[in-house]
Amino acid sequence: MKKALIALEDGTCFEGRAFAGSGEFYGELVFNTSMTGYQEILTDPSYHGQIVTMTYPLIGNYGINDEDAESRGIFAQGLVVGENSRIRSSWRATKSLAEYLEKNGKIGVDQVDTRAITLHIRDKGAMKCVVSTEDLDKDSLVAKAKASDGLVGRDLATEVTAAEPYVWPKGGKPDAQFKVAVVDCGIKTNQLRILEQLGCECTVYPNTADAVGILAADPDGIFISNGPGDPAGAPRTTELVARLIESKRPMFGICFGHQMLGLALGAKTYKLKFGHRGGNQPIQDLRTRKVEIASHNHGFCIDADTVDGSVAEITHINLNDNTVAGLQHKHQPLFCVQYHPEAAPGPHDPFYLFEEFIDLMKGNKQ
Repeated sequence: MKKALIALEDGTCFEGRAFAGSGEFYGELVFNTSMTGYQEILTDPSYHGQIVTMTYPLIGNYGINDEDAESRGIFAQGLVVGENSRIRSSWRATKSLAEYLEKNGKIGVDQVDTRAITLHIRDKGAMKCVVSTEDLDKDSLVAKAKASDGLVGRDLATEVTAAEPYVWPKGGKPDAQFKVAVVDCGIKTNQLRILEQLGCECTVYPNTADAVGILAADPDGIFISNGPGDPAGAPRTTELVARLIESKRPMFGICFGHQMLGLALGAKTYKLKFGHRGGNQPIQDLRTRKVEIASHNHGFCIDADTVDGSVAEITHINLNDNTVAGLQHKHQPLFCVQYHPEAAPGPHDPFYLFEEFIDLMKGNKQ
């Protein structure tokens, strides 16, 4: 195993060893507080452009299997953990975490003080970094981190979207009750699995698709997926979503989709200091006052002060910092949430949101 150096743009460096991969990897260093679900996190396209630090100390003990991937590959630039388990123990496992990272050309670093990394990010904020097994000169790596591209202003969603439209489930769903048009901004597969489970056939479109073409298929509802990057850096997707809103069809957005809908309705977004990433965030539904625990992965947020109260209302808030976690249109069947009701990984508390989307499509058909 090679020595690895993690250099941040503020000059801070952390030393560890590469248990998988070698070379230089660039991204924004963030932390995730989930205890399990590392495979789903790695394969979540929302982590494109980021290097993920897991706060739980031991990662990799149950290995990797083919069923738990949330996309076509690993999108995180790298993984930093306290200790990579030398043994994988699960009847479902087909390979180790190290083998998985190696196969996908990503780096894994362990023997690092991940608590120190997390405290530093919480204090100073998420920032650009470089992880290298080749250049171990701290000053050189810090300079590279400073010169690297950050997330602000970048349209990362278009980098991870589908190349062509496709139908889910493959081959279609003959007994489908609803036809759903899905705008892929970096979708997790479990969102499609749940929609299928609830009686939907989905046509997934790249976020570069034309609104006219999507609406020509006459969908019963429109779903805007999660995705990576700065929502303000994706004006073309915002324009697409604005055109889809004009159709007045039932719409549901998750995470980046929530931000796209918010921007299309006239709100603004801003970058959080260190974001929300983990499977244990408390959310309050302001409509019922009920509190649910939910999975999060986002570094940007809707500015509550810019939400036009004559058009939309805030329906959910994050109880850790009172940031906007949900919106609902006042005159159309449209709503969205900042968090991940599809879990994978995470609690299933917010599953009811998918059922609300189904109810909107039922009501629109009547």
